[in-house]
Amino acid sequence: MRKVKLRVGYLMIFIGLFLLIPALVITTIVRTNLEKEYPIEIVDEDIENHTIPVINPTTKIILPYTSTDVKVGKEYYDYKGEEKKQENAITQYENTYLQNTGIDYVSENKFDVISILEGTVIQVKEDDLLGKTIEIEHQDGYISIYQSLGEVTVKKGDIVNQGQIIGSSGTNELEKSLGNHLHFEMYDKGRMVDPNQYLNKEVSLKKN
Repeated sequence: MRKVKLRVGYLMIFIGLFLLIPALVITTIVRTNLEKEYPIEIVDEDIENHTIPVINPTTKIILPYTSTDVKVGKEYYDYKGEEKKQENAITQYENTYLQNTGIDYVSENKFDVISILEGTVIQVKEDDLLGKTIEIEHQDGYISIYQSLGEVTVKKGDIVNQGQIIGSSGTNELEKSLGNHLHFEMYDKGRMVDPNQYLNKEVSLKKN
């Protein structure tokens, strides 16, 4: 009886192996075909190190002064603006009428002039009509120009921080009637623009 049981056991093992081996072979073949058709790449590098932010950091362009008693004496001349506003943005000099190319900030008191953004001073000069002038180049093609200065505290080639004092308000021959003031202009990628569209606004800056 014991021999019969052993034979039955061996027979069951043999049948199990007979069924298992083909199944393993089939599984291996299917897996090999799948890997050929859909190859899998193994990534062994730190994925986090290659993460690229999708949102560019923004910076707020600040006003070119900090004094609380400064007001707008003359606005930028907007060719598409209202006729009344255009009339208030005209400068008269020796029987010639000129469209204002920037904003004139006026005050009875002398006030500090600051850089609207971080940048590099590309020009410091004194003009007979415009007075002392500073030009600063910023990231992403922005250039700011500060005219009618009474004092200049930077020189060409200086790197200035946003909010850094670069001079003080003054007077010039072109706009004598305004008295103590700052004439401020802006360029965006070589194009003169209305500073009102940029001051106190958030912008995304890219390096030049």
